[in-house]
Amino acid sequence: MASTATDPGKPRPPGTGSQESSAPSQPTRRGVELVMLAFAAVIVTSALTLVSINQNSQPTTQILYYGLAFLALFGLAHLAVRRWAPYSDPLLLPLVAFLNGIGLVLIHRVDLGNAAEAARTGRTFNAAAPSQVIYTALGLVLFVLLLAFISDHRSLAKYAYTCGLTGLVALALPAVLPSVIAPSINGAKLWIRLGPLSFQPAEFAKILLLVFFAAFLVSKRELFTTAGRRFLGIDFPRARDLAPVLVAWAASIGIVVLERDLGTSLLFFGIVLVMIYIATERAVWIMIGLSLFAFGCALAYPLFNHLQQRVDVWLNPLTSESGYQLRKALFGMATGGIGGSGLGGGYPSIVPYAESDFILITAAEELGLLGLAVLLLVYMLVTTRGLRVALAARDSFGKLLAGGVSFAVALQVFVVAGGVTGLIPLTGLTTPFLAAGGSSLVGNYMLVALLMRISDSTRRPQQPSKPRPQQPPIAEAHTELVERPR
Repeated sequence: MASTATDPGKPRPPGTGSQESSAPSQPTRRGVELVMLAFAAVIVTSALTLVSINQNSQPTTQILYYGLAFLALFGLAHLAVRRWAPYSDPLLLPLVAFLNGIGLVLIHRVDLGNAAEAARTGRTFNAAAPSQVIYTALGLVLFVLLLAFISDHRSLAKYAYTCGLTGLVALALPAVLPSVIAPSINGAKLWIRLGPLSFQPAEFAKILLLVFFAAFLVSKRELFTTAGRRFLGIDFPRARDLAPVLVAWAASIGIVVLERDLGTSLLFFGIVLVMIYIATERAVWIMIGLSLFAFGCALAYPLFNHLQQRVDVWLNPLTSESGYQLRKALFGMATGGIGGSGLGGGYPSIVPYAESDFILITAAEELGLLGLAVLLLVYMLVTTRGLRVALAARDSFGKLLAGGVSFAVALQVFVVAGGVTGLIPLTGLTTPFLAAGGSSLVGNYMLVALLMRISDSTRRPQQPSKPRPQQPPIAEAHTELVERPR
């Protein structure tokens, strides 16, 4: 039988190979993502069933509809990822879906306790779980839109200064607007209300400032290490190179401090410090940043009364006049013990803000130390996958942006968990994807979309370059006659 061009024994003639065979194959692993999303939907549905059994003694068919709606919502997000980011990390979306689903379960559990208390006392009650479902849908819509319209994350670097300026304006809006639009809640002006809608601009300013700092540090990376003066054995960049990032950094921290949002100011401080370290690879910047942080704390403590109160609550939670929230949180966590009281079997509604600021205490009371450890491990996986994306990124801007986003999630979880357990003073930050809060949930889904866009560009196989036509040897080249110009 005559051999053909596809026989392995003979070389393929030039020009007969297909483009698909020449391109490297890379599995997208979208099937793994779909299976993990289905697994998360099963866990969420089972958790809702346990809450229903412990509260109403029998599950209802509505629980099944909730589980199917959860799977359908994230199934649509999965189809969008399959269409616009097929090579992105297959675990990021299932991990945040699990956290979001468990958060909905815990918020629903607190709503049931608050509803029973409202029925007993005759006061009005507004459930937080339906709003959280709407915010989840809105966050996934923006997640899909970012994947669809931003085909290359490097295009964001072109608008770095625009993002920085817009982020600073968004941070300052609650401070300059009148109290009718930007009311003061618990002593802090963080929210903007437009009719029935309310949002926190700092959550979206965080995304814009991350883009600005990443792009700026990439453009000035060499100047940070080569140009400038040497002082105490440290090479400092020139003032004109360092000034923009310092001005934006100080302005963002100063604005949120004046708005009494200590948690967001700490978050911005840590993010920029770590991004400078990633850009320069010099640990001395961490030491300088921590020294500035200690100096700033010592300077701010006698100036801000609310900071003194939070430090007093942290040092004396059982005797401080303002330590009611932390005392209830510590007692609720002690009640849960190792295994917890079971979903629907505790009393998390007696803790103030059990569905938002103290939702980790709700998890600790009903799921115990083991359940809380599982949630923290999932956050660790999200951070690890994000840092893996940063390490594998092919461009410096992607590395810095992915590293900043990953560290932002890790730092926020540490600050929240440390505050509600008494390890550090309370800051008022919300737990990403878990706590009730529309601005936080929507903003974090936008951050995940950026991570998945960078991951897609990292794992996407590069198309082989087209071979250049070879020039014939000079001895075999044809002679060309060139007419001399007159």
